[in-house]
Amino acid sequence: MNAEVTDLATRIQHRLRAPDYRTWRARVEATGGCLKPVHLSGFRKLIDRSTGTVLDRHAGTIYAPCGNRRASVCPACSDRYAGDAFQLIRAGVAGGKTIPTDVADRPRLFVTLTAPSFGAVHTRPTTRHGKPRPCSCGTFHHPDDPRLGTAIDPDAYDYRGAVLWQGHAGELWHRFTIRLRRELATAAGLRVKDFSQHARLSYAKVAEYQRRGLVHFHAVIRLDGPDGPHDPAPAWADADLLEHAVRAAAQTAQVTKTLDLDGRTEEHTFTWGQQLDIRVIHRPDQVEDRHGNLTDQALAGYIAKYATKGTSTSETPDRRVHSERHIDHLDVHPHHKRMIRAAWQLGGNDDLAFLRRWAHMLGFRGHFLTKSQRYSLTFTQLRGNRRAFQQHTALHALGVEPGSVVVVNHWNYTGNGHADDAERELAEAIYQRKRDNRATKKEDKP
Repeated sequence: MNAEVTDLATRIQHRLRAPDYRTWRARVEATGGCLKPVHLSGFRKLIDRSTGTVLDRHAGTIYAPCGNRRASVCPACSDRYAGDAFQLIRAGVAGGKTIPTDVADRPRLFVTLTAPSFGAVHTRPTTRHGKPRPCSCGTFHHPDDPRLGTAIDPDAYDYRGAVLWQGHAGELWHRFTIRLRRELATAAGLRVKDFSQHARLSYAKVAEYQRRGLVHFHAVIRLDGPDGPHDPAPAWADADLLEHAVRAAAQTAQVTKTLDLDGRTEEHTFTWGQQLDIRVIHRPDQVEDRHGNLTDQALAGYIAKYATKGTSTSETPDRRVHSERHIDHLDVHPHHKRMIRAAWQLGGNDDLAFLRRWAHMLGFRGHFLTKSQRYSLTFTQLRGNRRAFQQHTALHALGVEPGSVVVVNHWNYTGNGHADDAERELAEAIYQRKRDNRATKKEDKP
């Protein structure tokens, strides 16, 4: 055993024997094993609403979860985010959580929109029978080969174009939804301005990084009546019509920008790539049917996975880049480092200043999971329900009726994270134990 591992084990044992360990452990348990907890100092009081008597008081330091959705940063908070994403997506495709179950009878598609090509990259192609074929570089790549997705000829790869597309991907999605409504109206024989009186386009989408460092969007698209999930879809709406409209909108949607780059005026048009995947969502309790169409449960699981996976297929830093010198010291693949550098350099132009802020994300500045207003409930509602349940449980343990007391919270931020890697190891062990317990309970359910 090397000295570094031995030293860590010694420090873990020392922390376990520390007088304040039980208190520290209780704080970490309350966050589910968060690796970067937020430290809050202050107090909480429970006051009897009728008499003004203080029934309970707690003062000191507590931990709150960091809330990061990325599994590479905090597995515990990532799991919680994935669970919320699952509930949000599933409510939109199958109902529940205030959404009627008859949304499952609406026309629904699972659509994947991709980025265009900006140069040849290493791939692992297969024959139609699944047998591996050599990459265009002449090599048979292993599935874990770090070169997969990176440029075969970096000098010929259009890094500037890739970053510019990435920076406008969110706007391109918005343009796609506008085109989709127009295509639906045309297919139904309606005037575009009258579409909202007959139907509503509802969707939820999540961005996922490909190995080449560019995002593609996975989206659940549903057709409702004018008032959303509580209103049946019009009689003319079906999955075939929706699929036709999606294909047409994906082919015609574009964003054109006139940009001032390094003293030169350039016009850039951003479109989707040629790869477009569309699958119908079905109700049967199976993962996929024989045609590759998805079911509600499988789809919600896939979307939750994408939402927390984020950049795991692409190397990006966890924090923002603050200088070009900083880029030199990043421990990422040269392909992704060149994208980061391109974003930083392009961000020196007034029209693209936002790219410097998002250079660590390879120029992508959008939210990873977004939805239309009426698709389903929101993250805020889910988290509010969870807080209300936790508060009700805590009050019940004290023998207090929720409506009979006033809860006063006064907390100030005092820091975040754990003191050292020993505490991080222990926090991760707490998270893993909780995760294993949840998995065991799930397996035990009939």
